Amino acid sequence: MKTYDLNLLRTLDALLAAGSVTGAAERLHLSVPATSHALARLRELTGDPLLVRAGRRLVPTPRALALREPVAQWIAQAAALVKPPRVDDLAGTERSFVVRAPDGFAIAFGGALGAALAVDMPRAQLRFVTETQDDDGALRDGRVDLDIGTFRPHEPEIEVAELFPQALIAVVRAGHPFAARPATARRYAAQLHIDVQRRPGAPSAVDEALATHGLARRVVLTVAHASAAPVIAARGDFVATLSERQGRAMAPGLGLVVVPLPFLPRGETVVMAWHPRHSADPAHAWLRQQVPAAIAAASTAQGYRRVSTPPS
Repeated sequence: MKTYDLNLLRTLDALLAAGSVTGAAERLHLSVPATSHALARLRELTGDPLLVRAGRRLVPTPRALALREPVAQWIAQAAALVKPPRVDDLAGTERSFVVRAPDGFAIAFGGALGAALAVDMPRAQLRFVTETQDDDGALRDGRVDLDIGTFRPHEPEIEVAELFPQALIAVVRAGHPFAARPATARRYAAQLHIDVQRRPGAPSAVDEALATHGLARRVVLTVAHASAAPVIAARGDFVATLSERQGRAMAPGLGLVVVPLPFLPRGETVVMAWHPRHSADPAHAWLRQQVPAAIAAASTAQGYRRVSTPPS
């Protein structure tokens, strides 16, 4: 298959616009001999002189005139391919963002993010998916645009930003003996527990803290979604351990009692991760800005205000 130097089309466009080799060389920031050599290659390639001498100027042949508009269009299209999209072009973005996050995150912040998306990118969609067992490489493979949780990526190229520290609390039904006195590690470990499925290899702040006391809890049930754990706890004698934000939000409606866990030396840090292929993408950058903005707004008495992205 014969190959062509597409830079020759830029040279032809400059020659037709300037009407001279010297003028074209100045437009292209090339030497006159180099531009003259390119014209010779164009003549050989097209089988046409393209530009012929008329006094001190070069005038286009009919073939060159026929090529003028197609060449100009091709150059404009090529420039558009490599030109970074403008931030103010986001309104025309047609895209489905896939965000993998615990279901509690979608409950707490999904509405604010969806409202901001409807204003700034009305033709785009935001789809939350939950954590699963077979999720390795989802960011690298492009199956997930943004990953949120308490995990740490295995792939070294993945970019990570910390969002907020997440304290953990327990919730139990009203009248549960565990809520009668302050929680200790030993009393906590002696209860029947509901656990929330984590990603393979993800650490458990609770189990690590208990291990330092030589204790382990008895997990009777494991659920895939954090929102299911308090519902089950409300109907039995189980202890469900959740993020403080989600636990306090769901407890009143289910008649649950919130039990602080002071023996935990730390909570967990929620992070946001993405593949570097998206780092310079204005639409993805917009999403990465809105996530911490929604979190910050939820931590204050003010309503959520979407972040205005400065024009490029």
